[in-house]
Amino acid sequence: MPLTKSAKERILAGVCGGIAEWLGWDPTLVRIAFVAIAIMSGGMPGIAAYIILWLIMPGPRH
Repeated sequence: MPLTKSAKERILAGVCGGIAEWLGWDPTLVRIAFVAIAIMSGGMPGIAAYIILWLIMPGPRH
């Protein structure tokens, strides 16, 4: 299964939901981990990583 944005587990852009589906994890855990890592890194690197993933990850497959 390729890494794509999520169509059903979508809150902002579907990035964390897509990563969760790809890994077979709970989307809430991925979101919590992403926020925790972003906060620990000072915020901006986490936000930049999210935006980059938002731009390069393909859309959901239907």
